[in-house]
Amino acid sequence: MLEQLKTPYEKGNLNQTTTWAECIAWYEELARAYPGVLRFEKVGASDAGVPIHAGVVSADGVFDRETIKRSGRPVFFNNNGIHPGEPEGVDACMALVRDFCIQPERLAALGRTVFLFVPLYNVDGSLNRADTSRVNQDGPEQFGFRGNSRHLDLNRDFVKCDTLAAQVFNGLFSAWDPDVMVDTHTSNGADYSYTMTLIHTQADKLGGGLGEFLRGEMLPAMYADMERRGWPTCPYVNPVKDSPDHGIAEFLETARFSTGYAALHNTIGFMPETHMLKPFRDRYESMRALVETALDFTVANAARIQQLRRAAKEEGRSRTEWPVRWKMDESKPSTFRFKGYEAKYRKSVLGEYTRLWYDRSSPWERDIAYYNSFPVDASVPAPRAYVVPQQWREAIERLQWNGVRMERIESGRVQDVAYYHIASVASRPNAYEGHMFHDEVALERRHGQVALRAGDYIVPLDQDNARYAVETLEPLAHDSFFRWGFFNSVLEKKEAYSDYVFEDHAEELLRDEPALAAKFAEWKAANPGLLADQEAVLDFIFANCERYREPEWRRYPVFMIER
Repeated sequence: MLEQLKTPYEKGNLNQTTTWAECIAWYEELARAYPGVLRFEKVGASDAGVPIHAGVVSADGVFDRETIKRSGRPVFFNNNGIHPGEPEGVDACMALVRDFCIQPERLAALGRTVFLFVPLYNVDGSLNRADTSRVNQDGPEQFGFRGNSRHLDLNRDFVKCDTLAAQVFNGLFSAWDPDVMVDTHTSNGADYSYTMTLIHTQADKLGGGLGEFLRGEMLPAMYADMERRGWPTCPYVNPVKDSPDHGIAEFLETARFSTGYAALHNTIGFMPETHMLKPFRDRYESMRALVETALDFTVANAARIQQLRRAAKEEGRSRTEWPVRWKMDESKPSTFRFKGYEAKYRKSVLGEYTRLWYDRSSPWERDIAYYNSFPVDASVPAPRAYVVPQQWREAIERLQWNGVRMERIESGRVQDVAYYHIASVASRPNAYEGHMFHDEVALERRHGQVALRAGDYIVPLDQDNARYAVETLEPLAHDSFFRWGFFNSVLEKKEAYSDYVFEDHAEELLRDEPALAAKFAEWKAANPGLLADQEAVLDFIFANCERYREPEWRRYPVFMIER
């Protein structure tokens, strides 16, 4: 191999990862040397103004996205460096792309499949370089930081898109619409023998024939191939108690994460997690093996994967009901043959407690409980279309970035709709990734008429991107726009009262509005302890009376046109 074609990892002591500047310069030089194999270009910029790049490898020199998509060619997407402190995928991707360029047989094996990649996604975090932020990790000698320049984790940002990087990613992903994605990571957690563990799009959540294919065919084939390559792989080690001995649970990767976001586009996603306690060289080698395993399976089974994706999109066009939440079924674990180390406990020297440790001199291999059943926990009736009023531009932009087809209303009209009244919300006590995330939401479905204006948006569900629209616009969905606080202003009542005046007026309201009087009677019976609290009493009457009702208060502002 020519010296200039070696990656920074290969030129070093196999315990170093590339810097951002080295990485981009290396790819640019490779693209100039092999223009018929690789196209490499800037696709956007980060919040700190650092360029974000993407590359395309094609066996026949066709790189134009429209041409590739129009001809129905399969697309495999490899994303790297979302957490720059977990960099083995960055270095492995460089070597793989180089080998496509210099090994004709490896390039020819791609066939019609296109290899799309982001060499280093979190460019801001990659520039924040040190050797201290990954507390338990064995190498490399220097690496980047998990957060971006706004101190946000990009692997929590795929739906809310607070960062420019996520906005670039949303546009890139939806434009290319990849069939399979691998997003490379390193794991924290328990100790065990495996170097490679694997998170995948949860099969029940992916659903339908695509989910069955992932669970029944693709995953078994990939595990077998990784074993053959010398890197036995297990599911991501997510213990249900304090160690794997008691079983592990499949990770329900909601849409804030890369694989959950991929599912919104009916894309099969993988998040390989190498083990932090293994040497960087081993993590690098196993990561390259995993990416190649997923790629080879995709190439060999591309027609089937594409057919199943088309079927999933077509099914979405005519659904009468949409699942929006899933929950682990603890009563139905399967088993996985696991190779672990004995978990033991001893007295801590730091405090008055016992601490967990793993005895590597006592390895074991046995079947453990594997909780991988996630049935639907909540579903919603499928409307014919949603209405998103134009003032909610944050939601509209994200729908646009993800290729959701929308129709602008040309002239105002009164529309019969279904809508949600937000009965209650419970939010996290502390900020989570820049938002006060709503963990619990209780809704009441109501019907009425709303005045739509010219310029408001209709979002029909008879389209390929229906799933993205449903799981972002339905408040109950795991990572809906509402849960991330996009519509928080409707939770605040805008007008108030003066108690000494309203006290007398409240009696009139109770006399004039029988429905209010009935509600108040029920409230008093249910809350005898609040009857001595003037504010609680008057707040209830003010909030529930018809005369001073504010229609927008607690009315979720995305409406549904029913079938």
